[in-house]
Amino acid sequence: MISVKVPSIACEVCAETITKAIINSEPKAQVTVDIPNKIVNVETLASVDIIKGAIAQAGHECAD
Repeated sequence: MISVKVPSIACEVCAETITKAIINSEPKAQVTVDIPNKIVNVETLASVDIIKGAIAQAGHECAD
């Protein structure tokens, strides 16, 4: 599982936008978003870079 901190997550709409972007990039991925802790968890065979790229395409930045 890949866990990525995304400080810009503020609400359910942000979570949905990020989830859709990841699924568009990796259709078999299982995505959960912990909004209060601003963490995106992804069960996938894809690399961290691919997941971070999808999050960036959704307009959000990942913490280092």
